[in-house]
Amino acid sequence: MKLEKILDKLGSLEKNSFIKIIDNIISKNPKNIKEIEKILISVDKGLKSVDNQNVANIFELTSNDFSKHIECEFQEVTSQLDILIDIIIRDGNCIMKQDWFSRLYEKEIKNLNTKIKFLNTEFENEKSELSAERKRDYRIYKSCLTTAYKNDIANNRESKITSDELSIILALSKELGLSQEEIKLINYTILPIKKLDIHDLINSLKNIGVIFYTKKDSTIYVADEMVRLLRKKEVAEKFSRRTLKLLREPIINQIAKNHNIDRKLNYSEKIEEIIKEGVSFRSLLASEIYKDGITLSEKKKTLNEICEKGLNINNLKGNTLEDKINSLIEYFENVEKDEKVGISLDGFEKLLTELNQSLPNLNKQLKDHYELEDEYVLKASFLLDYNIKPRDILDLIIKEDITKFIKDNGIKQRGDDLFNILEHYKDVENLYLENYENVGYRNLNLLKENGISIKESELGLKFEELTKLIFKGLGFNVDEKFKNQLNTNKDMIDILLNLGNNEVIIVECKTSKEKGYNKFSTVSRQLKSYQNLALKNNLRIVKMLLVAPEFSDDFVTDCEMDTEMNLSLISASTLSHIFDSFKTSKYQEFPHVLFRDILINEERILKALSK
Repeated sequence: MKLEKILDKLGSLEKNSFIKIIDNIISKNPKNIKEIEKILISVDKGLKSVDNQNVANIFELTSNDFSKHIECEFQEVTSQLDILIDIIIRDGNCIMKQDWFSRLYEKEIKNLNTKIKFLNTEFENEKSELSAERKRDYRIYKSCLTTAYKNDIANNRESKITSDELSIILALSKELGLSQEEIKLINYTILPIKKLDIHDLINSLKNIGVIFYTKKDSTIYVADEMVRLLRKKEVAEKFSRRTLKLLREPIINQIAKNHNIDRKLNYSEKIEEIIKEGVSFRSLLASEIYKDGITLSEKKKTLNEICEKGLNINNLKGNTLEDKINSLIEYFENVEKDEKVGISLDGFEKLLTELNQSLPNLNKQLKDHYELEDEYVLKASFLLDYNIKPRDILDLIIKEDITKFIKDNGIKQRGDDLFNILEHYKDVENLYLENYENVGYRNLNLLKENGISIKESELGLKFEELTKLIFKGLGFNVDEKFKNQLNTNKDMIDILLNLGNNEVIIVECKTSKEKGYNKFSTVSRQLKSYQNLALKNNLRIVKMLLVAPEFSDDFVTDCEMDTEMNLSLISASTLSHIFDSFKTSKYQEFPHVLFRDILINEERILKALSK
């Protein structure tokens, strides 16, 4: 669940710890302080008075500093923060009741103790499947960690791993290629695990700002943005799974061997164990998915093929292997941040209903896999709160069941099965509207990931068409006939809203790849020519609206200084949110008098519509 949406659910006391940490970061003049101050300048009473959307924006601007704050907490060796964070960043664990979190914690402690006993046995067993090289890696890491922890005891001080020691140990674990699980197991052979009180654990997580907790319904919330931060620039489990499933079994066996995973498990089980082990996605792509002795050029070629043929990502950016890995991780991060689901919401609901009919065990499979509390989980809105999308569900279904589902529901059988299923449940008009902002940003990669195939040359016209649909949905008369009568070869108005009595609203649409639309001089000349065209035809221009993905500060300032046009600026996301809110409002037609700001204030309009 997005941070803004969680904050909307909470009272001021429940947000307090999180707000205090952000406030403390701001007081130390972080890197993005100027951008933060622009947000804070609109309120007199500090961060507590900022609306939830801007609190989320400020968190994004301070995320690097927040990450450093959490790293400091790891120095408290008895905190079990590594165990707790591994639980809360798993797919499906972003919303939990206290009792459910307690069960997951107890289960984790039990599993760790079992694995620690096994690892200790493997250390001593000469016939162990662990290679001599891997045993050596474990012993090096364990020896360094023991020294860092126990050197304080020798000096009659409390045992503590300093920030310098921690940074060296983290660098060592990375160079040795240890997974998160391997690190934990070795850590807790030195410091035995003690089961801690669940209330103390929740309070400690809340106090360092990584979770929110409501006592009223005993619920823990972990924001999607926080999960991404806690992963330390790794990808979500679902994207690791999607990539690993493209590899041949010998490669999966090679990875399993490297991390002491049972190779007798079947293919899918080995993949799930690799994910559970927390094997670094970067490490996998840098070295572990390739045959021994492969050259650097061959590694880059292999990664390109995985992206192009398996993940449908063409032209992976970057010259070096590291650059290419960074590009792939960035691509997955953008897909995860995007709120769109790949098919329309109605299509998602229909897909879940028909999956349940064809595969009655799927509900339990999803419930168990994502460790969800609810008995029936095949609900679109419920799954989206956990950031679980249609493709994530299909990735979990075995090939035989996918084949059965396709036959049961008359889905095209030639070509890629998962693509055919998503195409079958796509509602194109609603899907485009859900991707309205991505069309405005001309973001072909995200559009493709969300199931939309369109040429870049068609995006400008598509943005205009979708804007017309939205204004029609808001109850306006989008008068194409009258617009065509007015337009000349030189002046071509995009959208004309006919209010009757010779009154009109003129709407201009602009797409832009760059962040912050910044071409006021060009667009103002264009709009003034439209204004003159309307005035020549004895029309009263009630308002001129410019719709774009976003606007730069300079653009907004130039617009404020213009005295010749009654112009307002509205971002694509604001217009989309207004449209969504209007659907459930009491109005039959949107009250256009609300379009009175220079830069349309979304929050004010949404409040007006909700009254």
